[in-house]
Amino acid sequence: MAGHSKWKNIQRRKNAQDAKRGKVFMRLAKELFIAAKEGGGDPEMNPSLRLVIDKAKAANMPNENIDRAIKKATGTLEGVSYEEILYEGYGPGGVAVMVEVVTDNKNRSAAEIRHAFSKHGGNLGESGCVSFMFDRKGLLVIEKDMVKMDEDELMLEIIDAGAEELEPHEETFEIYTELDQFSNVKEILLDKGFSFSNAEITRIAQTMTQLKKEEALRMLALIDLLEENDDVQEVYHNLEIDEKVYEEYLS
Repeated sequence: MAGHSKWKNIQRRKNAQDAKRGKVFMRLAKELFIAAKEGGGDPEMNPSLRLVIDKAKAANMPNENIDRAIKKATGTLEGVSYEEILYEGYGPGGVAVMVEVVTDNKNRSAAEIRHAFSKHGGNLGESGCVSFMFDRKGLLVIEKDMVKMDEDELMLEIIDAGAEELEPHEETFEIYTELDQFSNVKEILLDKGFSFSNAEITRIAQTMTQLKKEEALRMLALIDLLEENDDVQEVYHNLEIDEKVYEEYLS
């Protein structure tokens, strides 16, 4: 899972940029809407909604914005209705790309996603064209400064809870679970007093793709353009990123 985690580290820069652009509240509102629509508007009965609310509060999202998104989802407030769409395609050099979108206008979103791919040498594909190349996993992220035990002790705790892998990083631990064990592992660890800075279902590439520098730079530009789209929630890919190429891209 090293490629996924490496890109997750790089995404921290993008997440900070999104917040500065004022887009983070919009994306959180969509997450709240979807979580409430699927599991109900009571966070005590809907763990997914509770986790998104915690994420929204950590981002200093106003309570009235949180309440409005939940009320829209549960039908107690008229407003925009969102739809989840998954796009699949290929970036430069045949890199597999999956784009999760939450939108109130699927025609607009489709046109914008298609334009992003074509602008940077990629193309959209049919549904299922690359999804078989990714595994869906549960991901729980714990801040290291919130853990009162060493890595070996934490490993024993998460394995006992039913998780399958622990990946340490500079500031966080990433815990991976099988898809059908995600909710159970999450609840067990919450009951044990752990708290998560992120908890989500993610997609992990089974194999990674290396590109020459020119194609890699185009692929990075495609990822950036997709992530800048207000309707895009997540971008997954199997590009293996060379640090030197990435530093050149940033410069």
